Amino acid sequence: MKNNPNELAWLAADWPAPPHIHAGSTLRSGGVSKPPYDQLNLGMHVNDEQGCVLRNRERLARELKLPAEPVWLNQEHGNNIIRLDSQENSETIINTADGSYATEANKVCAVMTADCLPLLLCNNEGTQIAAVHVGWRGFSKNIISVALEKFTCPNKNIMAWLGPCISAAHYEIDTTVYHAAGKVFAGAEECFIETGAEHWLMDLKQLVNKQLTTLQVGHISTSPYCTYSEQTRFFSHRRDGTTGRTASLIWIDS
Repeated sequence: MKNNPNELAWLAADWPAPPHIHAGSTLRSGGVSKPPYDQLNLGMHVNDEQGCVLRNRERLARELKLPAEPVWLNQEHGNNIIRLDSQENSETIINTADGSYATEANKVCAVMTADCLPLLLCNNEGTQIAAVHVGWRGFSKNIISVALEKFTCPNKNIMAWLGPCISAAHYEIDTTVYHAAGKVFAGAEECFIETGAEHWLMDLKQLVNKQLTTLQVGHISTSPYCTYSEQTRFFSHRRDGTTGRTASLIWIDS
């Protein structure tokens, strides 16, 4: 994994996707944003200088040789997932959603995170893709099932990559989160560790992995990294409060 401060850092998805599928997550080095957004902040909504964010996005497109501008979403921790096919990429279009999917080549699905889990999906043939922003609110609204329903193939023909997110050791939650997330599927409570009266550690990766398994997704790959504990590589809202956002991208090469 790259960590040269002057080099755009990219963590490629480690999964058995077809070679024409490109996917992965950015890290925080290789951009121009100043502290506390240093360096490769790609979020326009966190009060960073707009010019810095635009330069970071331009560098991202250039370094990754993106076929088009990613469709940046106005994420609201819901379960809306938009279709990008035949949609013109435009800065004037505000897409309020927490995920996107496509079946056309050269459509770049993107979600931004800073502790939440970026979930990238594709079918075995590499003709359908999706990027999903999974925090506890979206998880509780069953966004994973919503995403899988966008695919026209059986779930057994879908593969998933779970990108970097906060680990259970640093993700203590209260009874509201526990009960909301625990209702999504039978056995979800196994992904929580009680730490005290009405407090638990929530294992977001395990929750997502377990739901995908329950829904019979064919292949699941999981990044081992924790955004909270690796400060030089990842943004973390829970650790730092005001901070930048990484992007997780997936697209079909033409």
